[in-house]
Amino acid sequence: MKRLIFFLGIGLGGAAILISLGVWQIQRLTWKQAILAQIQEQIVQAPVALPVGANAGDHSYLSATATGTVGTEFIRVLVSKKDVGAGYRVISKLQLADQSILLDRGFIPASATIPNAPDGPVTIIGNLQWPQETDSYTPDPDIAKNIWFARDVDVMAKTLETAPIMLVAREKSFDDTPITPFPVDTVGIPNDHLQYAITWFSLAAIWLLMSLYFLRPTKQSPTKQSRDI
Repeated sequence: MKRLIFFLGIGLGGAAILISLGVWQIQRLTWKQAILAQIQEQIVQAPVALPVGANAGDHSYLSATATGTVGTEFIRVLVSKKDVGAGYRVISKLQLADQSILLDRGFIPASATIPNAPDGPVTIIGNLQWPQETDSYTPDPDIAKNIWFARDVDVMAKTLETAPIMLVAREKSFDDTPITPFPVDTVGIPNDHLQYAITWFSLAAIWLLMSLYFLRPTKQSPTKQSRDI
């Protein structure tokens, strides 16, 4: 009887903990889906004038428009685009009337030549973004070859002498071929809560099956039965 109570308590208690973790992940999934829907709504909204002193806390993903001149210097950020392959994001300086910011002009294949900056004022429609692409494993940029491995807004801003603000182009008023817009979307934002929930629920099922296995009646051996007689 003590053995039965022990394994029953362990089985039900462990399963309850694992199920509660699965339910928590389902709640997190609902929360994350709402956040992603909100971000997507911001991305496609009608563009507004670029605010002065924009910041990540208040203006991430803001749909904005800006008019200015594109600087001649640029930064190449190594990326890979689906169905295209390896290439670079081209980051330039955009000088506005009241500030200078970073402009993500878009994607160019690795084999193509980056075109010269356009002459005169241009208008950009896009989204503000402060991407979190760096971690302890991100290599330092190869300054000599002008190859970066992530968009670090603060460091790029110091390099091109701009404010730490980046506008990722969706539309450009000038021909920037072969650079094509690589606009902001929600695809790169992780949302693994459903997989986590399935994992916890699966572990709960396995835990219950194991508990039932240990609770099953055990048959006595013939020798043991004869001794009892």
